[in-house]
Amino acid sequence: MESRSRLSIICSHLLPQSPSPTSRFSSSLTSSASINDAAGDTRNHQLDCVFCRIVRGESPAFKLYEDETCLCILDTSPVSPGHSLIIPKSHFSCLEATPPSVVAAMCSKVPSIGNAIMKANGSDSFNLLVNNGAAAGQVIFHTHIHIIPRKARDCLWTTESLRKRPLNFDQEASQIVSRVREQLSSSLPDDEKGSGI
Repeated sequence: MESRSRLSIICSHLLPQSPSPTSRFSSSLTSSASINDAAGDTRNHQLDCVFCRIVRGESPAFKLYEDETCLCILDTSPVSPGHSLIIPKSHFSCLEATPPSVVAAMCSKVPSIGNAIMKANGSDSFNLLVNNGAAAGQVIFHTHIHIIPRKARDCLWTTESLRKRPLNFDQEASQIVSRVREQLSSSLPDDEKGSGI
């Protein structure tokens, strides 16, 4: 899928009735959008990846936080003031390719960084978001977590006005639960399987 199409997908989630606002997005962020690390040469992807260039100091970024594992930067196309990204310093194309220890290191920074962002711009709360895969709106194929500051009644997501329907405790829900449990049972190491619900 072309990078502009991916941006259209993201924009459709935010502004479903408006024309595709892809021109708002920085070309530096979309330059690596066509990268698909699933089966390619990761060394070349790391050279082309905008986040890897930022980590190496080859591309500019507004850094909010940095440690040995991850970096937090301002998003160059924010959906709200203070919209930030936590990225691992090593290149991983998607969440499932990212080692659990790296995901844990990234997530452990969310409370302190999120609270600092909220206090700095007077927000009430924030959304935590991962677009994992093209269909979910991932544009840059380097794992990253969005911290999106929110204010009461900002109506940032058009889906907030949708009426939610309760879960039906029917055969479909039971089948979904069974299929997910089966996948977890076959994919997780024994020490991570938890109690056999």
